[in-house]
Amino acid sequence: MDPLDASLRIAGSGLEAQSARLRVVAENLANAQSTGSTPGADPYARKTITFASEMDRVSGVELVHVSAIGVDKAPFRVEQDPGNPAADSKGFVKLPNVNMVMEMADMREANRSYEANLQIVKQTRDLSSMAIDLLRNSS
Repeated sequence: MDPLDASLRIAGSGLEAQSARLRVVAENLANAQSTGSTPGADPYARKTITFASEMDRVSGVELVHVSAIGVDKAPFRVEQDPGNPAADSKGFVKLPNVNMVMEMADMREANRSYEANLQIVKQTRDLSSMAIDLLRNSS
């Protein structure tokens, strides 16, 4: 397989994986304060994403893909808020196990990885254009 095509396939799989990661982080951030709908009910549980590499038989290169989207098993935060509709009989409310600082750091890392893969796509496109120009000029 052409090395330029292989790099496009690898970067494309990286773009898809990081895009999925950004969606999971965005969902976690959007639900960081989502409590249960009934008193004592469990709130939103933080989602996690797992990647795996897999050999693409057509191109012969290792591509990354999302292997699973799971749920974080960390305990929920509990705060006393007797006026909250989700409060139990003692006035405690379960809050999501989403750590905003960790989610923001994860978003920054995913964004940087996405941008790095996008740069690979741009560089590959530029190299392909230069190769075509060289072939045109040589004839």
